[in-house]
Amino acid sequence: MSPNRIDRHPAVRALVSVHDVMPETLDPVARLLDLLDTEGVRPVTLLVVPGHDWQAAQIDQLRQWLARGHELAGHGWLHRVERPRGLYHRLHARFISRNVAEHLALDATGIAALIARNHAWFANHDLPAPSLYVPPAWAMGAIARRDLAALPFAHHEYLGGVLSARSGRFLPIPMLGYEADTPARAPIIRLWNHFNRQRAHANGWLRIGIHPLDLNLHLAEDLRCDLRGYRSHASYEALDAT
Repeated sequence: MSPNRIDRHPAVRALVSVHDVMPETLDPVARLLDLLDTEGVRPVTLLVVPGHDWQAAQIDQLRQWLARGHELAGHGWLHRVERPRGLYHRLHARFISRNVAEHLALDATGIAALIARNHAWFANHDLPAPSLYVPPAWAMGAIARRDLAALPFAHHEYLGGVLSARSGRFLPIPMLGYEADTPARAPIIRLWNHFNRQRAHANGWLRIGIHPLDLNLHLAEDLRCDLRGYRSHASYEALDAT
């Protein structure tokens, strides 16, 4: 089920994102963007984690990536949880999210406040306001979809697709991922990706979610093959025209 040959899929439009953009990941993110530029992948949506010690030079790096045609999105606040809340959160942290799903530690009011704080950070640093918010590990938590309309982001991404907050329209879009940080995870994610490639052929849209260290992990070659196979790229705002 690995993409062991490069099949072209011109009818599928790909939304490509790089997750976990924060001061300590900027070097691997830069290497990823160099690869994506080489492969002609643009625009790339960069998922920014604001609640770290961002220095002026690092903010300038985000501006340089914007100037290259990439886009910014909001992605949590700290991207970590000190203590999971409840059994579901503990199981999620153990088997899926590795203690990054910070929404799951909050109630609806706390989630709304975190999302609003994330959005305000961009304006406070003279960066363009992003239209997309992606919760860490795609775990939105206890907040209802209808309540997202009162928050400043136009789109919110879930594991299953993308929500237009104003209209309430939810577009199911298959997702490919590559964060196989242990040998045991690799076949599970590979099976997931195989299933979602098939769905994308019928759907016409696909999301490719990349994490900063994916080129060093067990599915790096799968990632390279998918980047070469899906050559039609779009921004998340293009979903409004579908």
